[in-house]
Amino acid sequence: MDAQNGALPGKPSKKEVRKAVYEKLSSALAEYKDLKAKKFKNNLKKASKLFAADITKALKNKKDSTPKKVKEKKVAVKIAQA
Repeated sequence: MDAQNGALPGKPSKKEVRKAVYEKLSSALAEYKDLKAKKFKNNLKKASKLFAADITKALKNKKDSTPKKVKEKKVAVKIAQA
């Protein structure tokens, strides 16, 4: 674990994901930015925060795609002694 932010190595932190989502949303919705810049910026921050929370939760819960070995149960077979 990373000592600075508690993130697992190889997985982005919530803050990094939020910044990435914010940049992508702002570039995708750039034509609407002129309407009310301050309100637009605040709404983008809120939306990116929500998306980042869900993305990091999904990454955290995502398990390896390799299937786990299923342990075979040992069945005790009783042999009738004749």
